[in-house]
Amino acid sequence: MHAVTSVDHAPDDRALLDEIERYYDAAPRSAADAEDFGPLTLFVRRGDTGWQYYARPTLGHDGPAATAEDVRGVLERQRELGAPEAFEWVAEQNPELRAAVEAAGLTVHEHPLLVLGPQDEPAPAPGLPERVEVRVVGADAPELADAVAVPHVAFGNPGTATGSAGAAELAEIAAKLTVDGGVARIARRLTDGVTVLAAALDGTEVLCAGQHNPVGPVTEVVGVGTLPSARRRGLGLAVTAALVAHARANGVRTVFLSASDEDVARIYRRAGFRPFATALIAEP
Repeated sequence: MHAVTSVDHAPDDRALLDEIERYYDAAPRSAADAEDFGPLTLFVRRGDTGWQYYARPTLGHDGPAATAEDVRGVLERQRELGAPEAFEWVAEQNPELRAAVEAAGLTVHEHPLLVLGPQDEPAPAPGLPERVEVRVVGADAPELADAVAVPHVAFGNPGTATGSAGAAELAEIAAKLTVDGGVARIARRLTDGVTVLAAALDGTEVLCAGQHNPVGPVTEVVGVGTLPSARRRGLGLAVTAALVAHARANGVRTVFLSASDEDVARIYRRAGFRPFATALIAEP
């Protein structure tokens, strides 16, 4: 049996949980349509490119909690759409959902959720290796394709250890994302202001990149990834610091993220984030 450690949240943290829950409901709506399944909501991407979304608890639902039958109903619709059979939610916000998704045959993975709330101060930006600079990348920047591609290379080679994947793998993924429309999609989101992209560059070579996706006063840092050949140089921390600085400079008061595991969470704690809750992802 899996269990999430119970956290007694102070009133301010309870309000943060509610704020993040509203964000999770709002953020997908810029690129997806919401389908109502009672206690669950399925976000379905518009068109045939872009992120494939997930199902999650319905915001403000005050009826009976989701059952395994409810979960199976959503799974059937996901299969019909060819969408991932995936559910995401915050354990402390909807603790009862885990039993339902496990009864429906899914496996639940736990990820640390960390936050910089309105009263939390980010850590000072770390020093950078010689010749490396971090900057926000615009929709027409020449390095856009590589900045979009870097996290794909990073997450295809998981972990924090230095690896061999580098420029050649980056060029291959960047070309693929250019052809299939992935780069153009991010360019549109940058233009629309729903995504901000920052990258660490050595000259013209992109080594690390990540994004934040603001909705009003809240944003989530996502997809921070470093080329395996450039790891262990503090680049992920520097990109995260740049994203936080950009968010705060543009009126965002709450910045949060979920880490893949505790090793990665330790890096984000060095940026000033504090452990706050547990993000759960359920998949077959």
